Amino acid sequence: MDQTSKNARIAGLIYVMLAIVAPVRLMYIPGELFVRGDAAATAANLVAHESLFRFGIFTDVLTGTIALFVALALYRLLKEVDQFQASLMVILGAFMVTPIYFLNTLNDAAALMFATDAAFLAPFSEAQRDAMAMLFLRLHGFGVAVNQVFWGLWLFPMGLLIWRSGFLPKFLGALLFVNGAAYLAQATIDLLWPALSGGASDLLFPALMGELVVMLWLLIMGAKPRTAAAHQGER
Repeated sequence: MDQTSKNARIAGLIYVMLAIVAPVRLMYIPGELFVRGDAAATAANLVAHESLFRFGIFTDVLTGTIALFVALALYRLLKEVDQFQASLMVILGAFMVTPIYFLNTLNDAAALMFATDAAFLAPFSEAQRDAMAMLFLRLHGFGVAVNQVFWGLWLFPMGLLIWRSGFLPKFLGALLFVNGAAYLAQATIDLLWPALSGGASDLLFPALMGELVVMLWLLIMGAKPRTAAAHQGER
């Protein structure tokens, strides 16, 4: 197997791992445990399903870690196309994203502490503890909205690198441009007009499939050999 194709498949494999792990805390946990507008019911769910919620915290840490390796694997694949753009991709997609994932787990940890009635929280009433648990879950949501900015931004240099590479189809780069714009639109709506977030998410969801297509292409199809012509086209 050509080294370029091997690097592409390795990047695709790690990318798919990210896609499997990331939705656990992002979508599955909120759908299973959070009750919109009901702090008491949400706190009760955290207590009743503490192990599941702790697993969600773990998957956020794992997602942040995998994001580093995805960016580095893609850097190895694409750095010869344009090292500056490849470095920008790593900064936006790993060095900015991963710290937010790690810091955001503190919001979940605080929510769990308030919900599980730790002894040192005895001065707080039950209603106050429930409200604080919901507050920290909301703060986690704001952290996700901020991270969406970087989920979108890193796709632009990656899309440009793929477009110019010569060993990956140009349409993959175009899909990433659309996907990145959709993330930025969702982040803007979540931060400025949160009441519209749900409707916007449904509308933008098809545009967010570009990354999935790219990661599966890398894993299954790999990349063309880096020919001399491709090298000249990159300059």
